[in-house]
Amino acid sequence: MIYQFKGYTPVVHESSFVHPLAAVTGNVIIGKNCYIGPGAAIRGDWGQIILEDGVNVQENCTVHMFPGKSITLKESAHVGHGAIIHGANLGRNCLIGMNTVIMDDAEIGDECIIGAMAFVKAETIIPKRSLVVGNPAKVIKEVSDEMIAWKTKGTQLYQQLPQECHDTLKEVEPLRKVPKDNMLQQDVYQTLRDFMKK
Repeated sequence: MIYQFKGYTPVVHESSFVHPLAAVTGNVIIGKNCYIGPGAAIRGDWGQIILEDGVNVQENCTVHMFPGKSITLKESAHVGHGAIIHGANLGRNCLIGMNTVIMDDAEIGDECIIGAMAFVKAETIIPKRSLVVGNPAKVIKEVSDEMIAWKTKGTQLYQQLPQECHDTLKEVEPLRKVPKDNMLQQDVYQTLRDFMKK
């Protein structure tokens, strides 16, 4: 759902997809080929939130801030299921792992990978190309070319997903038995371990 708040109406590029069960409120600007999953809440009630082109905010994520702050999720930022971004800026082509929490005035550099369930404290500055894990989050090494290539490929799948949703997603009644011609989806992605073996 898209909600106006105090006269601010979200701006969503027509190539992007906001799931009907997501909530996008107020001063939010969503660029091209972005995906917003069901259960996500992007609240621009107290400040501006910009999602540049190719950003994905997956299921059950929250993006918000304290009053008077504005934040940007830069091009191709990838926010995994259940993550919370509260008043933080995300760099270009970064990956935020599932259930990660990034607090106010943190700055995540370009092409960083933040591991699942990490807690990034307020005002933390993460240099570009850092691999970050833990609670509290710590830089453990530099992101390799292979890791960022894997991340970029995964994000490209999410950048294709908005058009696929526009073309094929529809509300239906469930089937009552499995069709005889039911097939598994195509294997189009590898785990990081498999990717790095090549």
